[in-house]
Amino acid sequence: MSLNRSRRVAGEMKKVVGRLISQEIKDPRIASLTSVTGVELTRDLRYATIHVSIYGDEAEKKQTMQTLQRASGFIRSEIGKSIRLRYTPEITFAEDRSMEYGEHIDRVLKSLDEDNRGE
Repeated sequence: MSLNRSRRVAGEMKKVVGRLISQEIKDPRIASLTSVTGVELTRDLRYATIHVSIYGDEAEKKQTMQTLQRASGFIRSEIGKSIRLRYTPEITFAEDRSMEYGEHIDRVLKSLDEDNRGE
């Protein structure tokens, strides 16, 4: 399978799942600020890991992840309707914590900057 095709399919899946989460899944257990940050596909396009960024406290994040896992069948069927593939990939969700990590690094750098100014 070509790498370009895998990237195109992953990009299309990212769009479809992002639209589904923001517009079509009306479950109140999904945090309002949930976005798809990336999609990883296996080489044979049979399995996909969808990375999502969730803004909220730990309880909201956990609840949103559980709700997304429960809705994975619906999401997979919508992917199958939107993207013409021989096999619709099995999907799993993974939480993307890169934004939190970036905020942590930013706080550390600011505290170091403040310490250096005080000397």
